[in-house]
Amino acid sequence: MIGLESDLREKYVVLQKLFKDMGSTVVAFSGGIDSTLVLKVAYEALGPHAKAVTAVSPTFPAIELEAVHQLSAEIGVPLQVVETDQLEIDAFVKNDEMRCYHCKTDLYQLLGNIKKDTEARVIVDGTNVDDLKDDRPGITAARALGVRSPLVEAQLGKAEIRALAKALGLSNWDKPAAACLSSRIPRGTLITRVGLSRVEQAEALLFREGVKQVRVRDHEGIARIETSDSEIGLFHDPGRRCRIVREFKRLGFQFVTVDLEGYRPGSTNTMQSSK
Repeated sequence: MIGLESDLREKYVVLQKLFKDMGSTVVAFSGGIDSTLVLKVAYEALGPHAKAVTAVSPTFPAIELEAVHQLSAEIGVPLQVVETDQLEIDAFVKNDEMRCYHCKTDLYQLLGNIKKDTEARVIVDGTNVDDLKDDRPGITAARALGVRSPLVEAQLGKAEIRALAKALGLSNWDKPAAACLSSRIPRGTLITRVGLSRVEQAEALLFREGVKQVRVRDHEGIARIETSDSEIGLFHDPGRRCRIVREFKRLGFQFVTVDLEGYRPGSTNTMQSSK
C-alpha cells in the first residue's frame, strides 16, 4: 500500500489473512478507530460474512451511536444495533475493579447469541497491543468467552492503526479515544442512570464548545475536566468558561474544575469514592 512502511504493509497482509482464515465473523463495533479498522478489513476479506454489531446501553454515548451508523455506511456494511443494560447487573453497578469484566461479559454473551443465530465462526473485538499494557479486566472476559483480537494477533499498536486507517481512507483515523461513560465515575461510587446522563451531557456541551479530547470525571458533584495540552487554552476565554459553568451547574454539578495534569485514560481507576 502506497505510503506505508514495509513492516506495516506486512502486518496489513497478516490482518487480511487472519480474517480470510476465520471465514465468517461478528465484529464488536463501537465506532472507535480500532474496531472501525477491524470492521473495514474484515469486510474487505469476508464481504457479507462479516457482521457489524453495536450494543447500545446507558453507558454508550448517543453521539457515538451517530458515528457507528455513519462509519458502517462509509464502509458499506449493514449494521445491527442491539440493546442491553449493564445497570441491571448488580456487580457492574457496584463499580469496583472488576466493573469492565462484568460489562464485557454481558456484551460478549449477547454477541455470542448473534454468532449462534448467524452461524458466524468467530467474534472479534478492537483490542490492540497497546491495550495489553493496561489493567483491563474486559480483556479477561473476552478471552474467557473465546473472543479474538485480530489487531493483537497482527501485532498492531495504536500509532500503526491510525496510519493504516488513514491509508485505507477511514474518516475517523484521527478520532480521539473514546470510552464507556462509566469510566468517568470513580471506583466505589455506584453507577446510576442519572450520573451517566450527567457526564454525557457535560461532555456533549464541551464538544459543542470546540473541545475534542475530553473527559468529565464526576467526583460526587465536582466536575473534573480533563483535556489535551493543545486544548486546555480554550478554557481561558471568559465567555466560554461562563457558559460551561452555568450549564454544568444546571446539570447538577456544584463545582467545575479543569485538571492541570490534562487528559489521561483511566485516571479514575486508582481513585476511590470518599463514601
